[in-house]
Amino acid sequence: MKKLVVAIDGPAGAGKSTVAKRAAQALGYTYIDTGAMYRAVAWKTLRRHAPVTDALILDVVRDIDVRLSYHDGVTHVFVDGEEATDEIRTPEVSHIVSQVAALGPVREKMVDLQRAMAKEGGVLMDGRDIATHVLPNADVKIFLTASIEERAKRRYLELKDKGMDVDLAGIQVDIAARDKADSERTISPLVRAEDAVLLDTTGLSIDEVVERILGLCR
Repeated sequence: MKKLVVAIDGPAGAGKSTVAKRAAQALGYTYIDTGAMYRAVAWKTLRRHAPVTDALILDVVRDIDVRLSYHDGVTHVFVDGEEATDEIRTPEVSHIVSQVAALGPVREKMVDLQRAMAKEGGVLMDGRDIATHVLPNADVKIFLTASIEERAKRRYLELKDKGMDVDLAGIQVDIAARDKADSERTISPLVRAEDAVLLDTTGLSIDEVVERILGLCR
């Protein structure tokens, strides 16, 4: 049976990463965590033990090799052949990852690597522009969404579970603003690919969403 390339896009709070990880595990596919790839660049940058400048980041990314491998129920991250799965999650990496991801040449390099990883199939990738830009020839394209009220509620409960003092109305305002920014940005805006299946998860459980994704893949 052919190993598929699955692309899932959608707005903030739609639950993409949660269901993508579970679907990939059920299929025995590699879940390509695009955020982890930018963290890998940040981690390698910090290993230079020098002031973090755009010039340093661009020098680091020039010849970096980032690979993801799924086994033992975990997506493992390798940087230039060295595993860095845990190391890329440190606060120090988190502190500079936005600076790293904002650079055009970094994004171009990561997209090239993401496409290379998808060549053999058996991958599931989620994001904002996967089906429209990163993997336009994906076998299965899904646009995952939910009502803004549902997405705000999910994010509110997630943050409350982490012990954070949050306001539901404020979260809804933030998500609406992010939707607008993602949809109107010049580079790779958030839009549903013409051939993507619309999957509205409002009122659905995580298990129900995963089953629908698996059904589309089968």
